[in-house]
Order: sequence, then structure tokens, then C-alpha cells
Amino acid sequence: MTGVQTCALPISARPDQWDTNGPPVTTALLLAAGAGTRLRSELNGLPKCLVEVSGTPILGHLLSSLVEQGFERLVVVVGHRGDQVRDYLDLHADGLEVECVESHRYSETNNIYSLWLARDLLQESFVLMESDLVFDSRLLRRMRVSNRIAVAAFSPEMNGTTVSIDESGLVGSFSVGGLNRRPLSHKTVNLYSLSWPIWQEVGRRLDQRIAAGKVNDYYEVVFADMAAEGSFPFRAVEFDNGRWTEIDTPADLLAAEQLFSEALVSPLLRS
Repeated sequence: MTGVQTCALPISARPDQWDTNGPPVTTALLLAAGAGTRLRSELNGLPKCLVEVSGTPILGHLLSSLVEQGFERLVVVVGHRGDQVRDYLDLHADGLEVECVESHRYSETNNIYSLWLARDLLQESFVLMESDLVFDSRLLRRMRVSNRIAVAAFSPEMNGTTVSIDESGLVGSFSVGGLNRRPLSHKTVNLYSLSWPIWQEVGRRLDQRIAAGKVNDYYEVVFADMAAEGSFPFRAVEFDNGRWTEIDTPADLLAAEQLFSEALVSPLLRS
């Protein structure tokens, strides 16, 4: 299981304790190019982001969350069965301005390549998200402040990239991928909010890696390098006090169905 978090306590309504300089982020980037090979038995000819959780495709949950939290623009990197993703966006964007970019190399590259492909469409601060996430939309509210990273306390059933968090809430270091590495204290939720200046630096480093042929890296290796150099000023946004799940396997999908049962999801998500 890649990670499921739930808590009976309501999400805190207290204001963010960190700086809120600048207007709220209103643009999101969604990486939706992958084939979802670990979920193949559940796909039935669909792209991964159109697999249903509690009667609504994953992409539908994400679109509802973005609209509910005031986002205005969405850039989507598509690849595997991209036409189906575009068709769904055409019918369900609900007022979002949507632009798509095609990854023709999705079957031979990793998410670093998808992020790099979007570089020319993003000239502003934005929230980066992956298309296998479902979460309470209220959790997205605190990600509308630039230079944030969504995290949850690490538990043994989780895998993937982990980070350390210092006493002030700043990210200290990354353990990328989680394979053959000692996990750090918090699991990343694959939601990042990047300011325009930070994105410019990330883009420069992406250019270097892609030019060097490193198209199978995780994009987090760039963040890890910047954190090691002290140039990744991101603060953690803890998702432990709400429901979220990352869906990579059939077991993850089953857990998501249980977590986001029809009785729990909001009317907006069910529509």
C-alpha cells in the first residue's frame, strides 16, 4: 500500500501559521501520462486517472477539489489513452481553463519527463499534483500558498519518497523513491506548491537532466538536490488530519473505496 491516511477529527480551521505573502495560487499542473501498469487488472481499457473511486473517476475527484478550492487554470500532461482523458476534461472541467500537453514518450520515461514537458505552459506559481490521488478537498486549501509540500507521518505500509521535517516545519532532506533507502519521518503526498522563482530554478535543472538523457528519473531528485544545497525553502503541510489516498495497486483501490465510501464523500464529489 502506498499510503492511506484517515482521522476522525475534523480538519483544523485555524489559519496557516506560515507566511501568506502574494495572492493565492490559482493554477495547477496534473501529471496524467502514465499507463498505471501496477493497476492493470482494474483498468478495463481506461487510463489510470479514470478509474472510479466511490462512483467517481479519480480525475473527477481532483477536478471537484480544484474547483471547490478556487483554482482557475489546469495544465494536464497526458500520454497513455490521452484522448479519453481529454474527452473527460471537456465534459467535466466545470469552468476551469484547461490546457493539455502530450507526452509521446510516456512508455519509456518517468515523471521527470512529464514535468519537463509542461515547462513552457507555466509562467506562474502553481500546484503540482499526480493523477493517482484522492483527498478531502479542504486539504488543498493550504496548498494555495507557494512553496509548500504535502506530507503525512510515515508508517510501515507506505512506500515512495520520504522527507525529513525540522522543528519549524521546513523540509530538510529527501529519500527519493524509497527503494533500498532508509525512510525519513514523513511520506510525500505528491502535492507540491511551487512559486514562480523556485519553478524557474527547477526548470533549469530539469533542462540539464533531460539534456543528459536522465528521462527515467523521478522529478523529486531535483528537489532532493536543491534541499541538500539549502535552496529548497519548502514548508510541510501535514495531511494526517484528513482523508487522502494514493492509488497504485488493486489493494490501494480497495482501500480507497473503503475510505471514500458513498456515505462519506461530499455531494460535490458525487455529482
